[in-house]
Amino acid sequence: MTTLTIDPPLDSAPRTHAHAKNVLWARLSLATLLIGTGVLYLWNLSTNGWANSFYSAAIQAGSESWKAWFFGSSDMANSITVDKPPASLWIPGISARIFGVNSWSILVPEVLMGVASVALLYLITRKYFGHWAGILAGAVLALTPVAALMFRFDNPEALLILLMIAAVWSLMKAVDDGRWRWLILTGVFIGFGFLTKQLQVMLIVPALSVTYLAFGPRGWLRRLGQLFAALGAMIVSAGWWILAVELWPTSSRPYIGGSQNNSILELTLGYNGFGRLNGNETGAVVPGRSGMGEMGGPRGPGGGPWGETGWLRMFEPAQAGQIAWLIPTGLLLAVVAAVLIGGARRTEPRRAYLVVWGMWLLVTMGVFSFMAGIFHQYYTAALAPAVAALVASGGAVCWSHRGRLWVRIALGASVWIAAGWGFVLLNRTPDFVPWLRVVVLVVGLLAGAAMVFANLRGVAGAAVTGAILAGLAGPVAYTIDTVTTEKSGSIITAGPRVEGEFGPGGRGGPGQGMPGSRGGDGPGGLLRGSTPTAAVVEKLNADADRYTWVAAAVGSMSASGYQLESGHSVMPIGGFNGSDPSPALAEFQKLVAERRIHYFLGGGGGPGMGGDPMGTDSERPASSISAWVQENFTAVTVDGVTMYDLTQQTG
Repeated sequence: MTTLTIDPPLDSAPRTHAHAKNVLWARLSLATLLIGTGVLYLWNLSTNGWANSFYSAAIQAGSESWKAWFFGSSDMANSITVDKPPASLWIPGISARIFGVNSWSILVPEVLMGVASVALLYLITRKYFGHWAGILAGAVLALTPVAALMFRFDNPEALLILLMIAAVWSLMKAVDDGRWRWLILTGVFIGFGFLTKQLQVMLIVPALSVTYLAFGPRGWLRRLGQLFAALGAMIVSAGWWILAVELWPTSSRPYIGGSQNNSILELTLGYNGFGRLNGNETGAVVPGRSGMGEMGGPRGPGGGPWGETGWLRMFEPAQAGQIAWLIPTGLLLAVVAAVLIGGARRTEPRRAYLVVWGMWLLVTMGVFSFMAGIFHQYYTAALAPAVAALVASGGAVCWSHRGRLWVRIALGASVWIAAGWGFVLLNRTPDFVPWLRVVVLVVGLLAGAAMVFANLRGVAGAAVTGAILAGLAGPVAYTIDTVTTEKSGSIITAGPRVEGEFGPGGRGGPGQGMPGSRGGDGPGGLLRGSTPTAAVVEKLNADADRYTWVAAAVGSMSASGYQLESGHSVMPIGGFNGSDPSPALAEFQKLVAERRIHYFLGGGGGPGMGGDPMGTDSERPASSISAWVQENFTAVTVDGVTMYDLTQQTG
């Protein structure tokens, strides 16, 4: 394999011109990759509006209150936090503080994280497999539909992916020289990943640990000690914030959203932890053992509204178009590459590279495939860096050994698999660019055949070009559809609608039947934020400075739009879907008596929302508060929104 570097030439003058030409091509191709990724992700960005208004409202709160920024509060008055740690809110919160609260100030930091992720994956791959392998890895990551979706959205995935790639980068540095600082830095990245999305980052820890223990330099006792040092760094990097939250007096900090006991530890191990695995989530959803799903509907076998569990989950219609285009090809190429590297020394970094990304993919995919609790399609974005890395590195190793017939056959088979599987995925959306699946199949079959003869002059270039076209045409089409279509709400997916998908409400984006898409003015609900009219906003803003909260609404999604549009705190009663015990009825009554809340807003949808105030459990504080308000205050309706003036009690 020819490795293209960007370093200055150190050899004789006759090679200077050729080397300079290679350097120019390398720089141009890298610039094209990074600038192209940035332009792609920025394109039509404002069409997503507030994106996930649940997080946008928290970003707005953090831009006005440093306490809200530190805790990740949903509102500026710090009544309750989002149901995740706040790290993913910190950077866009600072951006919004500097540039004002708008769609671009919130979403551009996510785009920049996407470009940084592509650049970092390029750097890691180039070091061991050459420049063009790095370009391919970055391009596959950038063009994976679900990755493109999340790098244009304000969910935690963008920062989580960047931190996980950074953890692999520092680990591979440790594999190279065995220095303690790289392992400690790896632990720091994982720790901040925990502060981004809690236990999900832990899914790559087995890959990091096994890789260094097996392939790191020097003795195994030293390597084991370094891993414990990384563990300590991880605990410190995540623990400082957790300790601060646990020690902070509960009377002067917001309630921890998603927990039932106002505890970040409970949130970590319960709703965001083991509950996701066994389906017995408590807090923001009805417990799985009660036979009910998050939406209050029946749970089907192996996951209910979140789809069937099992080994093929990532290849089912709901997930496959998001992430699975190149998973079979990447695994095949990685296995062949591992065989080709097989006789190398124990510390061979290319083998370590294949193992860390391979374990990342298999462990994470296995957990996603069998978790019985809440599972959204966009979670699969965490698989994208591993798929891209395996395709690029495996392909580079195999290409460098194309002189062997069996390797060329393996290369041809990998192209045929990519083309055939791409045809299947595109056939699941028969009305979406209907001619593309035929092109992918025909070009793939021809390119795979050409791969078998890639040792012949003039055939190699055509084989590589055809292979890239067949492998990436489908993902590119889905990605283009993603960036040109509005994506907003709490549940979104990349690409066109696919029949046979699971999940409450179906797909995201206009025209796709998704309650999470922005569909006109209204009170909002469990899956979409409220979109108040000018008349509602004007009423909320009247005498707003006299109140701590201009309004309260059941559920964060319902409250978020009112807060974002009015610019004043709106209390989200009960957290994300109104089921958190915050505030208690007595506490709410006390705040009303003190005239700290102006309006109560009803009319949202979903369990516990204003449209059904009793929800699925009449004993929940949100339901009790709704009932008390209806009994004691008179409602007026403004543009479809039911508003109770809490300063004017009836009787």
